[in-house]
Amino acid sequence: MDTPKIFESEYRFCLILWEWEPVTTTELVKLCQQRLGWKRTTTYTVIKRLGERGVLKNEDGLVSSLISKEEAQVSEIDELMEKKFQGSLPAFLAAFARRQALSEAEVEEIRRIIEK
Repeated sequence: MDTPKIFESEYRFCLILWEWEPVTTTELVKLCQQRLGWKRTTTYTVIKRLGERGVLKNEDGLVSSLISKEEAQVSEIDELMEKKFQGSLPAFLAAFARRQALSEAEVEEIRRIIEK
């Protein structure tokens, strides 16, 4: 099953959810107001939308995710690679490495990841 698309403002909401879950809708409203400046209605709209898309579940006012942060991140990277780099991991890594100075430790870590 494909990971549902999570848009930028929804992702910021999900970061709060992943940190606090399971969390009541009342608490989520407070957290979103404090951290995102959202009104109560905005938070409830996002909960409803993400619930309909299978990103989270809201059972009797208790909200928890159905998709992990890691799954959402991998999905975004897959989409980026497909759209901008025609699915080529080497092209993606080359573009990243040209723009980002990597320390020797980071290069070694990437090398270990690739060798796995």
